[in-house]
Amino acid sequence: MREMSLGDFKIYWLPEAKFMLDGGSMFGVVPKVLWTKRYPVDGENYIPLVTNPVLIDTGEKRVLLDTGLGNKMTEKQKKIYRIEEYDLLGESLQALGLEFTDIDYVIYSHLDFDHASGGTRLEAGEVVPTFPNARYVVQEREWDDMRSPGKRTSHTYWTENWQVLATKDLVDVVEGYKEILPGIEVFLSGGHTRGHQVIKVSSQGETMLHFGDLMPMHSHLNPLWVMAYDNYPMDSVQQKEQWLEEAILGNWWLSFYHDPFMAAIRVDEKREIVEQL
Repeated sequence: MREMSLGDFKIYWLPEAKFMLDGGSMFGVVPKVLWTKRYPVDGENYIPLVTNPVLIDTGEKRVLLDTGLGNKMTEKQKKIYRIEEYDLLGESLQALGLEFTDIDYVIYSHLDFDHASGGTRLEAGEVVPTFPNARYVVQEREWDDMRSPGKRTSHTYWTENWQVLATKDLVDVVEGYKEILPGIEVFLSGGHTRGHQVIKVSSQGETMLHFGDLMPMHSHLNPLWVMAYDNYPMDSVQQKEQWLEEAILGNWWLSFYHDPFMAAIRVDEKREIVEQL
């Protein structure tokens, strides 16, 4: 488990699952000869990935950014996504002396299954909220799209990931910018999905930006390197350019959710990595 202090906050990248995807899907139109110089690939064109939800302990509240794959994946899905380790979030929290009930907020970057499935779980054959004491924060556009998915998004927006949360009135829907807690802000970005959001975390003059799937790994640092999964790729490019410029000026940390090699980095004006975690 990787961790860091950010001002008065403690931040942890919680191991939740290991899996693999086709490399081309993660790099879109970027030629394989280029992206393989920055990221390992096996003989079948598969690359290693993780889901690492990010825990922020402010000293008063505990906030979780995204939730991983959870425990609802079928055997067929485990095979398709080559899942090696699975549903480790409870163990990761326990290593910090915490339980699911200790989480106060869950902030979703978006609601694709690999980010939202861990927000609910199967217990005795019933789907229940994983974090019963938490408020679940999501952008209004994302919430609307998840409940009425199109042909493309129906494969990644799953009813079992949201229905029980709605029934139990655990969801806080935000529109655009919102300060969730002092030092924790969300901004609508779009790009990967219509309602994707980035999360800015600040304390005592230090800042970290959680990119979600706008920048899933360190190898996506080039704004033009976007995923084939991005529904609005030009919006992804524009948002990455905008946020990277601000992050470089402010010497912010950039946080990754899917990267097995780096949890967070800082970059210089040449967009070269100068510090990594």
